[in-house]
Amino acid sequence: MSPDPAAILAKVRELALALPETTERESHGAPGFLIEDGKFFAYFWHDHHGDGETVVIVKTTGSDEQAMLIEADPETYFSPAYLGASGWVALRLDREVDWDRVGDRIAISWELAAPRRLLEAGGR
Repeated sequence: MSPDPAAILAKVRELALALPETTERESHGAPGFLIEDGKFFAYFWHDHHGDGETVVIVKTTGSDEQAMLIEADPETYFSPAYLGASGWVALRLDREVDWDRVGDRIAISWELAAPRRLLEAGGR
């Protein structure tokens, strides 16, 4: 578990809020990131229900992509409680972090949640 979740959240926040029409709102006691008046595309959890993990949770295209990510790198990815059944994946942030990969996964998740008008306007 990260000794300084505030610094990690600040980085996640920076990556998420850099995307078009994105805002932050608390969801079930944790920071969530959504497209204004739209869908959530990322959540930040720290020691959620005492699990000892510091993670960002993002959308995938579904259970096949989720399983592929977890199988390819189980030290980084896992299926999170509650959202995993819907194909979301958690990225561990309490170890050495590849922030380019985290930023890319957040952006891909944004694209999966974005309305057509934002994608047609050039997306991210």
